[in-house]
Amino acid sequence: MNRAVLLATRNLGKLRELRPLFARAGIGVRDLMDAGLPESSDEDALESYSTFEENAIAKARYFFHLSGIEAVADDSGLEVAALRGEPGVRSKRWSGRADLSGMALDHANNAKLLAQLSFSDDRRARFVCAAAWVDGSGERVARGETHGRILTQPRGTLGFGYDPLFESDDLGMTFGEADGPAKEVVSHRGRAFRALLAGSPLPESGNG
Repeated sequence: MNRAVLLATRNLGKLRELRPLFARAGIGVRDLMDAGLPESSDEDALESYSTFEENAIAKARYFFHLSGIEAVADDSGLEVAALRGEPGVRSKRWSGRADLSGMALDHANNAKLLAQLSFSDDRRARFVCAAAWVDGSGERVARGETHGRILTQPRGTLGFGYDPLFESDDLGMTFGEADGPAKEVVSHRGRAFRALLAGSPLPESGNG
């Protein structure tokens, strides 16, 4: 594996999901810490657009120009029918708890989601992901979606974010109950990144 790309995310859950996918494609990866890129306040403004595609491109573009390494980034979120597509691109920050991060922030977002849906019988939802690749030759974006419904209580301790509340139509279980390989096959992120990798140049070495 002579080639490596920069996975431009600080989300450990995303890194765990994406590393095997790139490995199977014969492409090595570096995360932001591997590349010596500590977190900067400039990153706060990267997800300021109204679409997943624009946010993904903005992040990949920023880290490519910062590092000089071809960069891959995504923006993803949950769209709930009864909430007219909310939280959408604001999924990570929906609770408004800027003082929280990691699992604490996930719990705050999930609590708000359950509260907002407490009087609705319509639990339909979908996860959406836009994955972007930026290098010296140009930019590409691919989109993936997966459909399901929001439960009234979380199930499962796997995954991250809204996963324990999202029951997948494809799997008949929540993303919090599904192991990594099962989730990757049907998830929004798996679908988006497989589409993105399908359009990527071949690795320099013929094997992975």
